[in-house]
Amino acid sequence: MAEIIQKSTLDELAKEVFQIESDSILKLKERINDNLEQTLTVILNSKGRVIVTGMGKSGLIGRKIAATLSSTGTPSYFLHPAESTHGDSGIITREDVVIAISNSGETNELLNLLPLIKRFEVPLIVLSGNKNSTLGRCADIYFDISVEKEACPLGKAPTASTTATLAMGDAIAVCLLKKRGFSMEDFLLYHPSGTLGKGVLYIVKDLMLKDKSLMPIAHETDTFLETVDLISKKKLGCALIVNEENKLTGLLTDGDIRRILLRYPDVSVLTNNMIMTKNPKTITSDAMAAKALAYMEKYSITSLAVCDENNFPVGIIHIHDLLKAGVA
Repeated sequence: MAEIIQKSTLDELAKEVFQIESDSILKLKERINDNLEQTLTVILNSKGRVIVTGMGKSGLIGRKIAATLSSTGTPSYFLHPAESTHGDSGIITREDVVIAISNSGETNELLNLLPLIKRFEVPLIVLSGNKNSTLGRCADIYFDISVEKEACPLGKAPTASTTATLAMGDAIAVCLLKKRGFSMEDFLLYHPSGTLGKGVLYIVKDLMLKDKSLMPIAHETDTFLETVDLISKKKLGCALIVNEENKLTGLLTDGDIRRILLRYPDVSVLTNNMIMTKNPKTITSDAMAAKALAYMEKYSITSLAVCDENNFPVGIIHIHDLLKAGVA
């Protein structure tokens, strides 16, 4: 039969849990040294993935760490150590990095992985509460996640220790994110569902400028100076150049203008067909907006002409419109 306990007593117990776990996390600040920089270097230089492994509650924390790493630009996979000895260890390659989690550092299922890890010379990062354990001694990089006591009154259930481990994993993931220059746009790309990635539902037609009166369209025979004036008025940083049939044949951008001014002593004699970028990158109006953003990132451009099947320009899409809509 359940023990009858006063609400005030339970409130105090809950507050004590918060205190114990928060103290355990704050003590981790004192344990960050060269191990963090070494970890970032090893992972960033790796050509493979980060394989995270752990048993029991440590395994559950490991799954979360692997998920956080993957969602912030570091390809990661969780390996269940009990399954690893039945063939799953084949996912570890010589290009990978292994993060092993064990509070005791003596988890048998993890120790069974050591021969493979050492034979492949895979960097081993250990998160453990015992540096002198088997795992701790075999680690290439060691993180101390020990706690003075668990929040569990019995001192048995992993509570403060798993919280501390999760916090250490988050710290590694966030530092990797920063080192990679991982942006908000990158984050949205890895989260296409829900409110984080709702922008991926857009197609180009939803976001492009389609009002012909506002589009910066110039002709091949227009002068360079006329087109510069057009670009200034339309404020999109480029002009779409069309031929006598009104089909897109070129593009002139702000960057082109600067290069042309440096190259030609007399720009008054120039026409667009002499200096435009021919056969520019285009996209169709029914393409996913995320594809337009991918093109812009790949080719380092900020605008894309939107053309129909006959190469007639029907719109223009700018990177600012994509980012404003949360597209990734």
